[in-house]
Amino acid sequence: MKKRILGESSLDVSALGFGCMGLSSGYGPATEKSQAIAVIRGAVERGVTFFDTAEIYGPFKNEELVGEALVPFRAQVKIATKFGFRIGPNGERLDGLDSRPAHIKEVAEASLTRLKTDVIDLYYQHRVDPDVPIEDVAGAVKELIQAGKVKHFGLSEAGAKTIRRAHAVQPVTALQSEYSLFWREPETEIVPLLEELGIGFVPFSPLGKGFLTGKIDENTKFDATDFRNVVPRFTPEARKANQAVVDLLNVIATRLKATPAQVALAWLLAQKPWIVPIPGTTKLHRLEENLGGATVELTAADLHEITAASDKITLQGARYPAHLQKLIGR
Repeated sequence: MKKRILGESSLDVSALGFGCMGLSSGYGPATEKSQAIAVIRGAVERGVTFFDTAEIYGPFKNEELVGEALVPFRAQVKIATKFGFRIGPNGERLDGLDSRPAHIKEVAEASLTRLKTDVIDLYYQHRVDPDVPIEDVAGAVKELIQAGKVKHFGLSEAGAKTIRRAHAVQPVTALQSEYSLFWREPETEIVPLLEELGIGFVPFSPLGKGFLTGKIDENTKFDATDFRNVVPRFTPEARKANQAVVDLLNVIATRLKATPAQVALAWLLAQKPWIVPIPGTTKLHRLEENLGGATVELTAADLHEITAASDKITLQGARYPAHLQKLIGR
């Protein structure tokens, strides 16, 4: 697995990371613990050195899982986690956000304990808190970095002005936001800003929450606890309309003897050398398929063909339901 450096930082990671959320929440029932640990360790054995989690995943359970799975490999991997949501003492999700500096420092200690480590490699604000100036957030993480408890500062789903303000207080190593052939909005304003400031980009849902694998169609039924049930882009009508992007990937994949997922990841990797997607999965064979995306060589002609065809496709459905949409791009 080739390595990449996130922006102008010193944080070097595998070209593809591993998004661990789906092992504990979001896409149906949690994966059985021993199987989840096997998948995470299987990723390490195949060259993945970058693992993404958050206190809200579970809540808490995902950090505990990642910590246990990676203890034997801690020296060779980088762990990213996130703060910023309100969570009760017993792991109950509460309404609202909380990025008060005192709270950031408090939850950092709890995350360190759950992750069984003495330092967090990359610490993201999970969503921008409108009640706390971003300068105060960046300052709190700066103090954690000075204390040796955090190595790098990140933002997630932040808007351009917020990124710029935060970066002026504490250099932002990486932005984590959704980006794929299923959601190309970051290309307009965010990607140019990241390039200007020397910030890396960590796209989550690089396979469009599974849609770009070609394994989901208008008839697919999701588990009752699956987040996609409330996503407008995943209504049966939207899935039917959005099949055009999968058809595009299938044409290229057939020609290259690859899979749609591999072509989608290869396209993303080819956009910038400081982009590190973090696909997630609960299955080893899907992990191997995803990692194969890092070895698919797309020519300039391939990239032009994919991008030009994608430009002509108008995808249907909002990315988030309204109550979540208001949390992004602040």
